[in-house]
Amino acid sequence: MDGQFQPRNTPRAKALRNAATPAERRLWRHLSGRKIGGWKFSRQMPVGQYFADFLCREARLIVELDGYSHDMRQGYDRHRDSWLAANGYHILRFTNDEVLANIEGVVREIARSLALLPTPAPSRKREGNQ
Repeated sequence: MDGQFQPRNTPRAKALRNAATPAERRLWRHLSGRKIGGWKFSRQMPVGQYFADFLCREARLIVELDGYSHDMRQGYDRHRDSWLAANGYHILRFTNDEVLANIEGVVREIARSLALLPTPAPSRKREGNQ
């Protein structure tokens, strides 16, 4: 990031949030309000030309939920994931069925992934005055 203002497609993001699937709504209840280790997640956030289902900016972690349409878009998703990875993002993918049938396992995997990722520059509030 070069520090310049990057315009966001907020109307599209809002429309995507309003059209959330049952699986997205269920996972959001577990991600919102810093419920996983104090990490802040946002939903349907623009990242470059793409939209991340769930984004933790601090950890550069994107959580994507795949529904039935994923099978028809695998090439697009591979290209998208390559671009995101090349720009420093880590991507976790779960199916809607996984979220609906095993939300605890999905949340555990997200927490485990966050614990494994390198943290950004330490916050002075978190680390104390140094």
